[in-house]
Amino acid sequence: MKILKSTILIAFCLIALFIYVANRLALPLPSWIYFYVNDFLCMPIVLSLSLAALRFIKKSDIIYVPLSIILIMTTYYAIYFEWLMPQLNSRYTGDLIDVFLYFLGAFLFFIFQKKLF
Repeated sequence: MKILKSTILIAFCLIALFIYVANRLALPLPSWIYFYVNDFLCMPIVLSLSLAALRFIKKSDIIYVPLSIILIMTTYYAIYFEWLMPQLNSRYTGDLIDVFLYFLGAFLFFIFQKKLF
């Protein structure tokens, strides 16, 4: 699949993985990297993988994620991770900057999905 071989998607996944591992190993990185980069990368990664799954199921490479679905999925992630989870688990914190970054990443995915995939 073209999407799963995309250098941008692979790079985003590797960056997110590196930040996760660095956090687990307590490597010294600037706090903004730990707090914000993965929030920005979240929606492009999730939406790209969703698009790949949809294309695989439908067996068509001309399908794209419409703006309405992008907004619904991003809103769901924002509500779940920034409102609901902080109420249920002290490990999570709600942050409006994270919500902004989810939507910024989703917006960039929407703009570039037809050019990249």
